[in-house]
Amino acid sequence: MNKFFHSVSLIEELCSGCINCIKRCPTQAIRVRHGKACITKEFCIDCGECVRTCQNHAKVINRDFIKCLNDFEYTVALPAPSLYSQFNNINNVTDINAILTAILMLGFDDVYEVAAGAEVVTAATKDYVNDHKEQWPIVSTACPSVVRLIRVRFPNLIDHLLPLHPPVEIAAAAARKRAMEKTGLSSEKIGIIFISPCSSKVAYIKEPLGMEKSSIDRAIGITDIYPLILAHLQEASLSPLDLAVAGRVGIGWGRSSGEALALETDEYLSADGIENVVHVLEDLEDEKFGDLRFIELDACSGGCVGGVLTVENPFIAKTKLKKLKEALPKRHTEEHREMSYDDLYWKVDVVYEPVFQLGDNFIESVALMNQVNNIYEKFPKLDCGICGAPTCKALAEDIVKGNANENQCIHILKQQIHEISQDATTFANDSAINNTNTPDYIARLKKYINQIAMLDNDLNREE
Repeated sequence: MNKFFHSVSLIEELCSGCINCIKRCPTQAIRVRHGKACITKEFCIDCGECVRTCQNHAKVINRDFIKCLNDFEYTVALPAPSLYSQFNNINNVTDINAILTAILMLGFDDVYEVAAGAEVVTAATKDYVNDHKEQWPIVSTACPSVVRLIRVRFPNLIDHLLPLHPPVEIAAAAARKRAMEKTGLSSEKIGIIFISPCSSKVAYIKEPLGMEKSSIDRAIGITDIYPLILAHLQEASLSPLDLAVAGRVGIGWGRSSGEALALETDEYLSADGIENVVHVLEDLEDEKFGDLRFIELDACSGGCVGGVLTVENPFIAKTKLKKLKEALPKRHTEEHREMSYDDLYWKVDVVYEPVFQLGDNFIESVALMNQVNNIYEKFPKLDCGICGAPTCKALAEDIVKGNANENQCIHILKQQIHEISQDATTFANDSAINNTNTPDYIARLKKYINQIAMLDNDLNREE
């Protein structure tokens, strides 16, 4: 079963079989089997934590590179607000224009800031939040990993999701429309290319939220394009083109709390880092936030500046973006009022995906969960990860699903070997004292040896 498209994948030959990734995955989507990590795709939310954690670089993000410009007659770059925070001494609009000019020097024909789309979404969000008090608190849908996490793990919260397209989608649609009017080319000849800070948004392009097909054609990682921009930045700074249109509202979306602060209300909550996001969603599910209007959640620490495809330390990047934001005009926009409902809002419902459900129906699920709990009680509850599953409970679920066995728990395996060894020793001593006949002695001895061999085979299958 594979419910979603995924940007994160594994290079098996680089995997050493360590358990760092299984401990960091927020949805327990990774197991170590046969000495190699494997990703359970239906559980994966493409947050990129395993990519960030893997010291062997065995987890990779499948993305596009600058050569994808050759696939189109006319290309438009969509730089994320977090891109600006990756460079030093970017303090005002002139410096932003230098970055955008350097992007054009790479071969792009035009550039359209995602931050401009963020300002449109901010204005539309204000209207939606004010008009839908029954949904309070309304949860931002700007981070695809957070939305996917809600879809697979917190189905009761789906009704709280803000049904607006994210800024990158709004920017892409506007950029395509402008390019078609400017060039007279058909849509398929125009490439809208997002400069992405994370794996989550790369996956979004292939499987967008609330619509059948995204207006974005390709995604290049900031980490890949950063050195190319840097090589042209000094030259671009000498005569930057007047390209920047976004103000502090849109630029602020690149860091945590930026989206919520732009709504100009104190009745909000903001959390970043996937573990913190999970805790907030658990509390929201327990209805602890009834007095809030809006919740902004970012899977990456620091917000988009902490994306796995960025190059700068997220805390330094946050400071840079804050300083840049303060130097820009607010830029109030009314563009969203000129857009149709379909331009701004989801056309397709976002629904629950029961990937963690054990059975095909409620009764079967309850029965299987009882089996899980019975097996779980046998385990030491140390959550050591040596078995290749992140927790003892996860191993118990794997066993019920037929994907593992109890002997994969090293503590149970040691106990079984200890018991067999004791039985063999007792039998040998009794046989010596009682002068047991040789055929019976050999048969019993073979039995103990076979039992140990079977346990050894179980262990070797996992190694």
